[in-house]
Amino acid sequence: MPGDLAASPFRADRDRISASAFFARLGGVTQVVSPSGSGLLLHNRLTHSLKVAQVARAIAERLLADPVSSAQVEELGGLDLDVVEAAGLGHDLGHPPFGHLGESVLDRLARERFALPDGFEGNAQTYRVVTRIDVRGTEGNGLDLTAAVRAALLKYPWTRHSAVPHEPERLPRGASEPAELPGSGAAKFSAYSTELDDLVDARSPFDKAVPEWQQTVEASVMDTADDIAYAIHDLEDFHRVGILQFTTVHHELQEWLGRCVEFAAEDELRPGDPRPGASLELLRRRLHDKDEWIADDEAFAAAVKKVRTDLAINLLEVPFDRSQQAEQTVVRFSGDWTRRLVEGVRVHPEVEPRSGHVSLAPEQWHEVQVLKFVHRHFVLQRPDLALHQRGQDRLISNLVEALDEWLIDEAEVAPHRLRDLLDLARQEFDELPAALLPEGVEVSTLARGRAVIDFVASLTDDQAAALLEALSGRTTQLWNDTFVL
Repeated sequence: MPGDLAASPFRADRDRISASAFFARLGGVTQVVSPSGSGLLLHNRLTHSLKVAQVARAIAERLLADPVSSAQVEELGGLDLDVVEAAGLGHDLGHPPFGHLGESVLDRLARERFALPDGFEGNAQTYRVVTRIDVRGTEGNGLDLTAAVRAALLKYPWTRHSAVPHEPERLPRGASEPAELPGSGAAKFSAYSTELDDLVDARSPFDKAVPEWQQTVEASVMDTADDIAYAIHDLEDFHRVGILQFTTVHHELQEWLGRCVEFAAEDELRPGDPRPGASLELLRRRLHDKDEWIADDEAFAAAVKKVRTDLAINLLEVPFDRSQQAEQTVVRFSGDWTRRLVEGVRVHPEVEPRSGHVSLAPEQWHEVQVLKFVHRHFVLQRPDLALHQRGQDRLISNLVEALDEWLIDEAEVAPHRLRDLLDLARQEFDELPAALLPEGVEVSTLARGRAVIDFVASLTDDQAAALLEALSGRTTQLWNDTFVL
């Protein structure tokens, strides 16, 4: 009944997320490629989140329409359309300015400058936004979301330093330490120590349905939808701005197909090998090392062939010229691939640690890995993108330093929102058990660091740049505190 639908607490959660100022802010946060100067409408974190929500709902509808998968998800804790849509809308609320570069810079500064053991992580920041930083009304912190929606936002249901009950070689995806940061804790996690109690509370209704380290079904649907959107929609942007070129992409894929037996016979293959096809061969080997439970050479070769045909030949062979025909080609590519991947989603009552209860079938899983390879190899590793990222690294670093010095020198005239975040962080660290605090570091330093990191993470790309301009004295325009969340 319409009245019952309107009264659904999960629908209310979805509406609170979509009405949040943190959600609106995502329209000013870069996805991968900045649209500045291109004259094109490219994806940002807001449009990406909308598409993840759409794909998540499509996956859930398909699973619920099938009697077998519907019964399976019920046994695993249930699957609600509004919950997965809300999680899709909210999964990037904590994403900082300048894409994943901003995330890594804030993590480094949080750990090195402020000695915050939790550092910074975009998924954990999202959970902090919905439980502590955002506001629903005049009382309390957070959006007061249901346990189901909060649990659906937990892609990695642990903190940075909480133990995950698995052997080192069979840890859940994201739970291992980065090789370049020994002793730093999990690479991916969905809550800081200050939100640990909330994480436990959100997961408690699912204790009997899924292991403590495993995503809920609804989180797994959202995570799969995020993978699908990331693999497809970003490639649209790269084609539109001319970054993806037919010749280079097709050559890499075709050369691997022609030399895969030769590559496989080589005992050692080093990263950076300049031979066409070598980077793709490294991907094949990495999949076997990390995901032996699903990696399959025949499926990998079939995926390379399909991506070569659908992406390189059918999409990239004709440069994007903004014509109606060019737009129709992009739309057809996106629609066909989204449908194909959604139809490849399966429910798995028993799962491997690096998978979820809802995931892609092996055929589509390999295709997503190859699509992501194209994204990473031909876009993220470009020297011109690295140049911009070095500048963005310095911008964020200088902004954090300037705000920290402001709080030390004249906290009483710092931005109102920054002072609010400082008060919140002081209270949180005062309440944390001493065992969770680093030795020899004053609570005031930890609180100041968390407040500055929270503040910078809540800015858009343009707000971060404009605020640093004002703090550096390079502009005479007054900074307006009311534009900050």
